[in-house]
Amino acid sequence: MKEFTYTTKGTCSRAIEITVDDNSIITSVKFVGGCSGNTQGVAALVKGMTVEEAITVMLRFLGYE
Repeated sequence: MKEFTYTTKGTCSRAIEITVDDNSIITSVKFVGGCSGNTQGVAALVKGMTVEEAITVMLRFLGYE
């Protein structure tokens, strides 16, 4: 297991704490601060995905693919 903390900029959440297992599967996502409903939705969406899948989904959502 690996744990990462990403410090956000320009958002209402201050940080995102992500836990990834040895197979690159996201097992936990926790937003520090931010709007509860939105952050819970994003966390639930990516939990169980591989890191690559989560990146692809987020890029598509933002209109980059």
